[in-house]
Amino acid sequence: MELKWLILAAAVVMYVIVIVFPHRKAWATLGAAAVALALGAAFGNEQITVLKAVTSYVNWSVMLIYIGSLAIAELFIYSRVPARIADSIVDKSPNVGVAIVAILVMTGLISAFVENVATVLVMAPIALALSKKLKLDPTYFMVGLAVMANLQGTATLVGDPPSMIFATFAHYGFNDFFWYAGRPSIFFAVQVGMLAGAIYFYAYFSRQNTKIEIEREPILSFVPSVLLILMILGLAVSSFFHTGLSMTSGYIVFALGTVGVLWYRFVRKESPSDTVKMIKDLDWETIAFLIGIFIVVGAVSDTGLLEQFAAFLGKVVGGNVFLGFLVILAVSVVLSGFVDNVPYIIVMLPVAAHLAAALSLKPELYMFALLVGSCLGGNLTPFGASANVVAVGLVKKQGIKMSFVDWLKIGLPFTLITTAAAAAFVWLVWRT
Repeated sequence: MELKWLILAAAVVMYVIVIVFPHRKAWATLGAAAVALALGAAFGNEQITVLKAVTSYVNWSVMLIYIGSLAIAELFIYSRVPARIADSIVDKSPNVGVAIVAILVMTGLISAFVENVATVLVMAPIALALSKKLKLDPTYFMVGLAVMANLQGTATLVGDPPSMIFATFAHYGFNDFFWYAGRPSIFFAVQVGMLAGAIYFYAYFSRQNTKIEIEREPILSFVPSVLLILMILGLAVSSFFHTGLSMTSGYIVFALGTVGVLWYRFVRKESPSDTVKMIKDLDWETIAFLIGIFIVVGAVSDTGLLEQFAAFLGKVVGGNVFLGFLVILAVSVVLSGFVDNVPYIIVMLPVAAHLAAALSLKPELYMFALLVGSCLGGNLTPFGASANVVAVGLVKKQGIKMSFVDWLKIGLPFTLITTAAAAAFVWLVWRT
């Protein structure tokens, strides 16, 4: 049997394990990576080697950015600044309905720079406390936190791993997410989706027209906020000097994260055990998961299988540009509602780019459709994204059981509305 089919088989087994046993996803990808490298050595393939895996397949800039941004996000939550902002929104809003929608929008905007689950966890106590005061079922509010956080995860380079993966493949810098080749980029497509989502939630919460007083959360420190701002500025400046995602960007974010951890330990004088716990609680599983995925997909790519799949998809689509756009968007939404979107995006980015090239299109048209569909599609089901699982768990702790159908009542219309809005923007801006 040819090497490419054996590596493909290893990748398929990996996907099955990730879907069936999501809590073992890091072991599945690392195991598949080891198998791919062993097969490359057994077949004497000079393209698939351990050295190439370490130096080429794994993008260490992404790893450094992800680790550093996770640390900064944890400290930002620790500072209680997000909670204070939410309290101020409630205090200044004309009524509770407007306040709830404003908090959901704020959750999304924070999630553009902070990991989705962390954002939901920091905003959840605010949502639950407000719901309790109003004697309101917190289900819609909690689901709103999760889906708005997921929606904004793809808006910036540091929002979520898929954004970093896209930046690596497309050679995008931080600024390119806002404006690229003289056109508004993916950030604005997501904001159009967010606006549609905010209108959707306002239609539900507008009946809450009372005004309540709320006690403001005390702020511990503004240092983490400064680190977050410096991270954004550092990435923006780096984009001016480097094309795409450079190691400089990784070093900047990792260094700021390290400074934050040292500040937490020696300036805030938190105990060594608390400091170690904070570091251990960072999402190391996803970091290991990404390393394994990078290696597996790199090996699959070097066998030529992705080009073959792109050619097959091109035959299915023919010369119909809109059909290609619709197929990528719809398949991404459906699949991402049930499986992890990270491995899917890594596999499909080169396929989308090859298909766009075959049809003489700007690659952004299909790559942005892929991003929009796969990231917003995670809102479709209660297990489509980690933030969804957390939201369901928090609601359950309040004595409310949410079934699959209960989630669909909220998640399905939200996903369809926001995806359609964002996709329409991408089509109108990038079609020609």
